[in-house]
Amino acid sequence: MARKSNGKKQPKKIKQIAIYGKGGIGKSTTTSNLSAALSDMGYKVMQFGCDPKADSTNTLRGGAYIPTILELLRENGRVEAREAVHTGYNGVYCVEAGGPSPGVGCAGRGIITAVQLLKQQNIYEELELDYVIYDVLGDVVCGGFAVPIREGIARHVFTVASSDFMAVYAANNLFKGIQKYSDSGGALLGGVIANSVADGYQKSIIDDFAGLTRTQVLQHVPRSVTVTQSELAGKTTIELAPDSDQAKVYRALARKIEAHEVSAAPSPLDPKELRAWAAKWSDQILAMQRGESRSEGALI
Repeated sequence: MARKSNGKKQPKKIKQIAIYGKGGIGKSTTTSNLSAALSDMGYKVMQFGCDPKADSTNTLRGGAYIPTILELLRENGRVEAREAVHTGYNGVYCVEAGGPSPGVGCAGRGIITAVQLLKQQNIYEELELDYVIYDVLGDVVCGGFAVPIREGIARHVFTVASSDFMAVYAANNLFKGIQKYSDSGGALLGGVIANSVADGYQKSIIDDFAGLTRTQVLQHVPRSVTVTQSELAGKTTIELAPDSDQAKVYRALARKIEAHEVSAAPSPLDPKELRAWAAKWSDQILAMQRGESRSEGALI
């Protein structure tokens, strides 16, 4: 029997995701192009920058930076959520949490304060959002930076990583945080977004790491001069070069995010396992360079 409507409008179910990654890995580039692609698909999207540098959303706004929530609080003592929300490419809502004054306080506190402010003022519901995408620094998963995971604010977590060891190391640390809070309502891992993947062995390295930690590579994103050109112009690739091959990659990622529903706790490697895995790949690459092996996956 069909349930009768009580005449009240049911709140929209918002898909909240967090994208982590070490500094310089291309996390904000990936996030901004994802936000732009989802908006082109007809969704109402908010990108929530959680890095104290407050540079997450500038390519969605023609290179322009916006005042952060913590800056507004320092200046005015109180902030109306609407003052901190700015509109970018194709209607994407842009927010930057910001951080404390240099040398003072904990940068992670900005995330806690900003999230609480927007939730208390019901801005997500007021804007009738479909997606909130938190762009979070992934070098250190502690304090405020762990809020989207620890508090279950984000339903799904994705990490941007390359085949470089420090990017894999940061991703593995993130997996430890997700695993720690997975039994207490924390966010779960949706997968890895492999960025700047060019050579065949780079793809094999990140695929191997994902397999060992029981997750998936959601999308391989190649290194592209189109991205460099777009960011120098203060725009996303989706905006500046919408018909480019790189834009097609970001649109494919957006469709996979749209379809993604089931995340899980990963199985991070312990320090000895991670070091042994890295050494194995080092030996494999050396063998390839010497012409001793033709298969990138020979040691997998």
